[in-house]
Amino acid sequence: MADDSAAHTVGPTRTSSPEPLEVLYEKAGQPRFGLPPALATAYGGDLGFTPPCVYANFVTSIDGVVALGPEHPSSGSAISGREPADRFVMGLLRACADAVLIGAGTLRATPRHRWTPDYVCPHAAPGFAELRRNLRRATQPELVVVTASGDLPTQHPALQSGALVTTTPDGARRLEGRLPAACTVLTTGEGPTVRLADVLAALHAHGHTAVLTEGGPHLIGSLLSEDLLDELFLTTSPVLAGRADTPRPGLIAGLDLMPNQPAWMDLTSVRRRGSYLFLRYRLRSPRTRVSPQAGSAG
Repeated sequence: MADDSAAHTVGPTRTSSPEPLEVLYEKAGQPRFGLPPALATAYGGDLGFTPPCVYANFVTSIDGVVALGPEHPSSGSAISGREPADRFVMGLLRACADAVLIGAGTLRATPRHRWTPDYVCPHAAPGFAELRRNLRRATQPELVVVTASGDLPTQHPALQSGALVTTTPDGARRLEGRLPAACTVLTTGEGPTVRLADVLAALHAHGHTAVLTEGGPHLIGSLLSEDLLDELFLTTSPVLAGRADTPRPGLIAGLDLMPNQPAWMDLTSVRRRGSYLFLRYRLRSPRTRVSPQAGSAG
């Protein structure tokens, strides 16, 4: 299976508070949660989702690179330049979520990461906690890891804290007796791939109706192939990454959309800090279902 690279994965952040984001465009009628004042000031306004919702968050270079390849773990940090505003938005989107959905490659590529709001933006932790209380969310979003093969770093600290691992029957056999006690295994289907609609149905059954995904690109491709992705938050970093001999993925892998089945999106928000742009899109619904070239995240 291909190794998905992390979308926004980073280590502990600087503690300085970023300047508020400048709102350049906001589509009228957006859902609003009623952010705590400190978060609303930093974000430049309110934020919300209409459940059930699956939304993705990525950072990309100007030339469309989201990861630098397997020899550069945590390359989202390099692409984002560790911009505090990007980390704040990442933390805010995690704080809004019931669950954070990632592929196995993202877990492997970031050996020390934790998918919690305060890990990436500790200075905003009090506001994140207040928001989650207001939304009646658990203290932290549940981590959900997708692996078709069962090839996981079982000693990863994020797994030690507990996660829902979704896999195939073969993957479940490979993981038997290897995962920390805090983890739960969900087996979907009988084939070689994870059916993400079944994963989301299980999450919805547990009241998890706001699901954030941070990739990687193969997982985004699988979500799109099943028409499961609703929104995309995309940070455009003011840097050119380039491509030579080493593959450097874009936002989607394992799935061809154009020219036959393009996934058109509507722009709903544009924010700016310095030379960074923070874009929010909503997919036009629904597309005709298409088949991915590869199975769900390995």
